[in-house]
Amino acid sequence: MPEAAVFQTVNAPISEVWQSWDRFDEIYRFNPQINQSPLLSNSVATGLGAERHCKHVDGKTYLKERIISYQPEEHLVIDIFDANVPLKTARVTLDFAALSVRQTQVTMRIEFTPKFGPIGWLLTPLLKRQFRKGLSDLLSANANFVENGVEIHPKAAA
Repeated sequence: MPEAAVFQTVNAPISEVWQSWDRFDEIYRFNPQINQSPLLSNSVATGLGAERHCKHVDGKTYLKERIISYQPEEHLVIDIFDANVPLKTARVTLDFAALSVRQTQVTMRIEFTPKFGPIGWLLTPLLKRQFRKGLSDLLSANANFVENGVEIHPKAAA
């Protein structure tokens, strides 16, 4: 399965960085591509099994995501189980490591299977580049959110 990975150092304690990701329905606050991320009905707010509906800023693209692995302040795995993007499967892993009391490294990796058979596989190098750029932008925006309180979509409503 192809994958793309990036990392970001955040100048904040691991507990603060973790908290920003653990508020599962609030990713819109720092994700440049998402303007709404409400929990799905009957979903728990966070932890194993939490589900959200990420609505992209283009007004058309969406992702439905579910937490499938959850270790507070260490590890989070999110399965994209429904989306209108050219992916058959996709799984995002976030790993958190305290570099010091006031510094945290976040590593983000996406593993994916493209749609469209052989054509999709031919597009894999392009998809990997796009994912690396998107994940890097997301981690940078998260660092700015945690370190400086900068929200991308502060008034988004579910």
